[in-house]
Amino acid sequence: MNSKRTSRSRSSRRPARRALGAVAAVAALGVALVACGEKDSGTRDEGKSTTTSSGTKVLWVGDSIAGAEAPALGAALKAGGVEFKDASSDGGGTVVDSGEKITRMISGDTWKQLAKHIESFRPTVVAYQITTYDWGSKGRQRAAYEKLVDTAKDAGADVVLVSSPPIKIDAFYKQHAAQMRTAPAVAADVAGKSGGAAAFFDASQVWGTDHTAKKALRAPDGIHNCQQGAAAFAKWFTEKLGKQADFTPAPVDSWAQKTWTGDERYGKLRCAA
Repeated sequence: MNSKRTSRSRSSRRPARRALGAVAAVAALGVALVACGEKDSGTRDEGKSTTTSSGTKVLWVGDSIAGAEAPALGAALKAGGVEFKDASSDGGGTVVDSGEKITRMISGDTWKQLAKHIESFRPTVVAYQITTYDWGSKGRQRAAYEKLVDTAKDAGADVVLVSSPPIKIDAFYKQHAAQMRTAPAVAADVAGKSGGAAAFFDASQVWGTDHTAKKALRAPDGIHNCQQGAAAFAKWFTEKLGKQADFTPAPVDSWAQKTWTGDERYGKLRCAA
């Protein structure tokens, strides 16, 4: 995937030097997460872990929001012996063809790239985070998610459908806000009727439902996350997936302060200036 389409809402941000404050914030979060024992609530890290393999291989699919989560998620999974490939796409990533030209183009590319990634990476889990482009009717959303489940099943992989975090609904998203709200419920229903081939992870356990709330951990743009948000999501996701795929997640302090915190995308998002 990894196309570089951009929308006005995903315009480039002024580059910023990674501050020690970012690392300190992630470290503090790691300590807090370990202390509270939450349950169920840099560069792109890909490929094989140096730890004992769990036999699980995760293909991570979504838009630029998933991309901002990917550095920490890759670090956390690899630390637990899980192979990881970030196939998120800035300005794209959706599997849903809403009938509009933009999503027809994006979803067409997503499906082509997904086939290539499945063939080359051979994942055991295809994890798809619902994107901000999953527009269209409930019927179109359902058809896309069912196709994703069938595609993965044919390749011998399970599917995890993950709801997206709450975001700022600006002028670009306003006309599609109602459609964006239906996607998680449709995805959950598809997973529930998949006969065990798919699962739905409700990420509101991490972010809540209000993008302005402290829990949401949104970046200054109100859409993406910074390092703290990525770490919180990675801890939650690996715990959820570990129960499903039968592997033991790595301790937070084994991955939370690694080089992923310096991924260039966080500077572009004006994180920890």
